[in-house]
Amino acid sequence: MADYQIGMQIEAEHMQNLFGSHDAYIKQIEDDLQVIITDRNGEVRISGEQAAVNKAAKLLRELVELSRRGNRIQEQNVSYALELSKEGDDDALLEIDSACICHTVSGKPIKPKTLGQKKYIDAIRDKMIVFGLGPAGTGKTYLAMAMAITAFKNHEVERIILTRPAIEAGEKLGFLPGDLQSKVDPYLRPLYDALYQIMGAESFQKNMEKGLIEVAPLAYMRGRTLDNAYIILDEAQNTTPAQMKMFLTRIGFGSKVVVTGDASQKDLAPGTQSGLDVAERVLGKISDIAFIRLTSRDVVRHPLVQKIVKAYEDYESRQSGRQAREHAHKDTSRSRRNHTPFRR
Repeated sequence: MADYQIGMQIEAEHMQNLFGSHDAYIKQIEDDLQVIITDRNGEVRISGEQAAVNKAAKLLRELVELSRRGNRIQEQNVSYALELSKEGDDDALLEIDSACICHTVSGKPIKPKTLGQKKYIDAIRDKMIVFGLGPAGTGKTYLAMAMAITAFKNHEVERIILTRPAIEAGEKLGFLPGDLQSKVDPYLRPLYDALYQIMGAESFQKNMEKGLIEVAPLAYMRGRTLDNAYIILDEAQNTTPAQMKMFLTRIGFGSKVVVTGDASQKDLAPGTQSGLDVAERVLGKISDIAFIRLTSRDVVRHPLVQKIVKAYEDYESRQSGRQAREHAHKDTSRSRRNHTPFRR
């Protein structure tokens, strides 16, 4: 390893945030870029190959700037910064951080954390209907909820309507106790959780009693026209084509729609076509409708979730390739049998 060094002065209040628990983040950068990073009385020294040292120094400066802006550095920030650094897109991390949507009731800022998420919220701002497609943990519903609440608080819309199909996730729960609302509430719990965190329970309850925020199963949308509303359809992969068409034709003047879904997690009966899959084929060329695809790179939950999603994506890709080859082999064999000349 060539002996090239760079020294950096970092304020003490940002040092712990940058290094992480037991220097975990620094060790991650060292292992990934093959450099050595040491701290001597507030001066961080980076040594190694010149190109790697320069890359590590630029990455550390970005992470320090994130800390100065009030962010708590997390493993996801470090991992994503390393990915961007390898692709030569070093400045993207600070650009992403500048796109604050709103703050939670506790004052925590809600921002996109990846380029995919930034593209998603930019599309929501620009288009009337946006489909957010991607695996679990990519922030599809949470970011859409933050955008809806921000528009509501800014009086851009008069109400928020949140809906999802009430389909059991591969389990038969039987008859649930209580009135109709009690029966559908378990299916809508993820939407309530996001509302409580962003808006606060008291504000949510007050606006819900006034009818300004509505959380309802998809079946309740039939026959309605929704004007001046921010409408979010969650878990859209579990809609049928008829349900999706019904939902999209409810939209009135002054409304904005976000549809979220993960095509890899369908709970429909075997053989039932997903309304989300059909909508992508039918509506893909309409100019005021955007389809944003988030991937395992955009997962912002625990880093292990990102690895799990990526492993499943790779597995399903191999399975699809194997099935395609088997199908092609069967077609070839059938064709050969059909063209074998008849012999006496």
